[in-house]
Amino acid sequence: MSCLTYLLILLSIQPQDADNDYWIKSMDKVHKKFTGLKGTFAQFGDSITITMAFWAPLPYTRKNASPDMETAFQKVNGYMQTECWREWKGQEYGNDGGKTIRWAYENIDDWLKRLNPETALIMFGTNDLHSLELDEYTEKMRYVVQKCLDNGTIVILSTIPPRSGFVKKSEAFSKTIRKIARDFKIPLTDYHAEILKRRPKDWDGSMNKFSKWKGYDVPTLISRDGVHPGHPVKYRDDYSEEALNHNGFSLRNYLVLMKYAQVVQSIFTDSIGKVIRTKPILCR
Repeated sequence: MSCLTYLLILLSIQPQDADNDYWIKSMDKVHKKFTGLKGTFAQFGDSITITMAFWAPLPYTRKNASPDMETAFQKVNGYMQTECWREWKGQEYGNDGGKTIRWAYENIDDWLKRLNPETALIMFGTNDLHSLELDEYTEKMRYVVQKCLDNGTIVILSTIPPRSGFVKKSEAFSKTIRKIARDFKIPLTDYHAEILKRRPKDWDGSMNKFSKWKGYDVPTLISRDGVHPGHPVKYRDDYSEEALNHNGFSLRNYLVLMKYAQVVQSIFTDSIGKVIRTKPILCR
């Protein structure tokens, strides 16, 4: 990709927390409709979500986590149902490899009926790049988001990572996700923007400069396949700034944790700002 193309992309994206409170009042209103179990956190997505590299490692090791990140973890860990760290994985929980927003569109009613999550993280689009056009992707994503909100489920929407060979289309998909987040006034984790901000010229592990590395061990944010986040052994479970610039799954874990902690703090608190504790449940 040319330097000019990178510059245009960077100028078109919004920082992760440019305006952090546009969603609070609307999500508080949504949450008042919720009738299920507090602390349930669903993760709807594809292979980048079902993998145990995402979300599941956080309770065990957080090397070099900043004080802010550790505070966020303690807040989330004290509120979220424990099973949602690693047991809410698989088709029955709304995540599986190779899936697109069409799958979510077809199954969202069933997921909401069975899981009835208080919060749902949604990230589809990486597989959609070669099978859906923008209009269908946008329409079906808006439908899935609206279904969740009608259920009283708070949505955290996520942009997709850039994909080798689909640079412009992944930017277009991410741009529409940002617009949906604004239109519905829901929280956003801008994974796409963060990757480009941290590694604007060499996020793509399929580049020739990374040819001596294999698979997920490439030391950049997207692995050798040009699709999935990188996950080099050297930087696993490490949340230093250096690691966040080299491990795509660590970066996603960090972004989602910080945003969910903001939801917990802003919505799931009592009148004096104390986080409301939840009770453990058995995995469904």
